Amino acid sequence: YLVKFRVVPDRREEFLELLHDVLDAMKSEPTYREAILHQDPECSNTFMLYETWESHDDVVDVQLHRPYRRAWHAALPRLRAFPASWWSTGS
Repeated sequence: YLVKFRVVPDRREEFLELLHDVLDAMKSEPTYREAILHQDPECSNTFMLYETWESHDDVVDVQLHRPYRRAWHAALPRLRAFPASWWSTGS
């Protein structure tokens, strides 16, 4: 998955803290492969997250509903300057 975020400037630290909590928790999932967070060198409030998982169905049906994601999902509306955009291979 490739997810692009534009973060409200005064919410940047909260965004990163919550995201890192999720990224740390994901590492113990059996279908997780890797996640890499990139920051736009020209805009410190724009990020791209690259995630690799073994199974798209597992991500959609299981991973997105994990309890450790609740605070992250609840906070996203106030953290994002624009809705996130994401791409998936769909396989």
